[in-house]
Amino acid sequence: MAPFARRRTRVVLGITVLLVVLAPLAFWLRDSSLVRVEQVTVEGIQGREADQVRRALEAEGLEMTTLHVRENALLSAVAQYPVVRSLRTQTDFPHGLRIVVNAYEPVAALRSSGGGLTAVASDGTILRGSSTRELPIVGVRSTPGGDRLGRGQTLGAVRLLAAAPRALRERIGRVYQGPRGMAATMNDGPNLYFGGAARLDAKWGAAAAVLAHRTSRGASYVDLRIPERPVAGGLQPRQENTESKL
Repeated sequence: MAPFARRRTRVVLGITVLLVVLAPLAFWLRDSSLVRVEQVTVEGIQGREADQVRRALEAEGLEMTTLHVRENALLSAVAQYPVVRSLRTQTDFPHGLRIVVNAYEPVAALRSSGGGLTAVASDGTILRGSSTRELPIVGVRSTPGGDRLGRGQTLGAVRLLAAAPRALRERIGRVYQGPRGMAATMNDGPNLYFGGAARLDAKWGAAAAVLAHRTSRGASYVDLRIPERPVAGGLQPRQENTESKL
């Protein structure tokens, strides 16, 4: 055997022996108390369920090590909280674990005929248990039984609110289906007529421009169905805008 071949064989054998020796040590260290998580930091979650989510993640994280973080187990620990969308983890060797929660943001509250309120996210995810305080109302005949809204007028109303600039969305009282299509009532402001679900960004942009202009003060409605030609007026009586269930 040539000298080069003999050296290569010795190197391969040496690496093999090293792996055989170190592999069990690595598995032992991965779950060893030497790298046990002792401090868990949870970020990115707010609202009524925030404390419960933090406690659940902290308790589960303290059962792990910084060399063996089980994200599936962390997600399972907060599966009962629909507001949690996903998680991202970062370890601070040897004992620190940082968990960043990617949470759904409620944009509307579904109000059933019985009067109950249920929060919903921009993509139609039902956020049972989440706070509905100060959220715009979308009327429904009954609260959906699944985890998400199906396609239809209710989802369209939620998407209408999701497209709104935050400053305007916080002023919306409710969204409903009226004679002029989708419409929204503002707290201490005019009704907004959107018509169909197309070009929502342009319509909200037009709404912001009209509402900011002094000539729109006192208007009872702003017609945004053609966003290039928004109309602020007060000729239509307020009682025309009777809410219909979506």
